[in-house]
This record gives sequence, C-alpha cells and structure tokens, in this order.
Amino acid sequence: MSAELSGSAELGRICGVAAVCARDLRRCAELYGELFPASPFDAAFFSSLTLVGAFGSPWADADLLKAVNRASLFVTGVDRLFDLVAGSRREVDELVRDCLEVADGAVPGSPITRFLADLRDELATAPHFAGLAAVWHDQLRLMLEAMAREWRWHEGGERPGYGAYLANADSTGSTFVNVSHWIYTGDSWTLARLDELRTTVSAEVQRYLRLLNDLATYRRDVSWGELNVLMLGVGRDEVDERMAALVRSANTQIEAVRDGSPRTALYLERQIGFNTGFYGIADFWGEL
Repeated sequence: MSAELSGSAELGRICGVAAVCARDLRRCAELYGELFPASPFDAAFFSSLTLVGAFGSPWADADLLKAVNRASLFVTGVDRLFDLVAGSRREVDELVRDCLEVADGAVPGSPITRFLADLRDELATAPHFAGLAAVWHDQLRLMLEAMAREWRWHEGGERPGYGAYLANADSTGSTFVNVSHWIYTGDSWTLARLDELRTTVSAEVQRYLRLLNDLATYRRDVSWGELNVLMLGVGRDEVDERMAALVRSANTQIEAVRDGSPRTALYLERQIGFNTGFYGIADFWGEL
C-alpha cells in the first residue's frame, strides 16, 4: 500500500470509529429523555462530537472512546441546563449541589444526575478510578462552579474583566472531559501525573479553546443570550494575540509531556488543531 493510500486509510478508519461512536452516543442520549432535545442536539451534533474523540486518540477503538464521548455529552447536557433552562439562582445552586452529591454516591433524581451517575459508574470500571476519584470529583466541581459563576455574571448584568473571564475557562468542561478520558484510558505516566496535567497543560489548552469558541460562536451567543469575551470590551485583535500566546505556551508544555506519554501529548495537540479547523467552518450545536 502506498504512503498516500495508507494515510487515507487511516483517516477512513478514524471516521469509521467516530461513526460507530456517534450511533452509540445517540442511543445513550435517548436514555435521558428530555435532556437532549432534537434542537440543538441534531444528528450533526453527535457525529461532530465523536469526531473530536476519534481524531484526538487515533489509536483507540469505539469502546476505549466511550468515556471521552460520554463525558463530552454530559458537559453539553449540563451546559444547556445552565444556559437555557435554569431560571433562578436557586435552580442553579440546586443543579450544582445535586450533581456533586450524586458524584459522591447519592441516588440520582433527575435525567442529568442519572447520566452523571452512569458516567461515574462507567469510569469506576477502570482499575485506577478509586485512587483518582477525588481528582475527577474536584474537576467536576470546578466545572459546575464555573458554569454557575458565568450564569450569575450574565443574569446579574455583570461584565467580568478579561482576566477573570479567562480564569473561569473551566466552564467549557474541556479539562473535565480530559480527566475522564485519562482515567479511563491513560497510561501509567499520565495517571501518576493526572492532578498536575489538569492544572497545567490541560488548563492552558482549555483557555485557548475558551477564546476560540467565543470568536466562532459570537453571533450564536448574542442570539441565545450567553456571555462572550467580545462582550467585555475586548477586540478581536487582542483576543487573537492572546490565543497565539496560549498556543505557544501550550505547545511548550505538550513537548514536555511527549517524552513521558506520546499519546497524551498527541491528544492535547490534536485538541488544539482539530477544534481550530472545525470552528473555522462549523459549530457543534444545532439550531434552537
């Protein structure tokens, strides 16, 4: 087989794995009723979401991508509840509390907490979960609190400073997804450094993705009533410069990871590359 054909076959294999994952993820979403309505969770949403995981870990089959895909789906489900469903601070606080209690073992009482319990139970099949559950739980807390903080900013008419907004990038859920994926599939080097990875290189990539998403979805955020960095008095040129600095910093850290875990380095590298290319053309969410 020629090198060109070999490369094409590899791309085809990755897309095939993503297709299998997309069908599985749609069946998963159906288990939680109204949590994933057809608008904005259309067919393209599921296929796009699973392409991220398949290209990020090209060595993995559909079974090994189960955690990263379901964690990503959970993030979008809970994000929708914060952005489009919650109508009061009490509802927001209850959502955070209920999720954290279920993550600790409480009985779920809603579709989103049932999904979280199922995700937790799937991760618990990984041999190292017990020793890393506290890290996973803490990253879940950081994500939920960041989403709640963003809700309060928006509902209170508050415009945070650029630095405070970027520091709240856990609201994207990117690092929560990474932590879930690494617990489920990570090698010994990655698992031994999970807490360090999430607060350094994963957090840097997450900040880049926060700004990338905002630039790509500004019109949608305006129409949906969501907060966006361009609403904070920051111009696109300034955001572009910050994104370039974040990529340089992230790439330096990724190179330091590569010696210990080539797969983890490739995963983070492809998070940046795939999303940069994808958001130049499309959005994950469908129309409301």
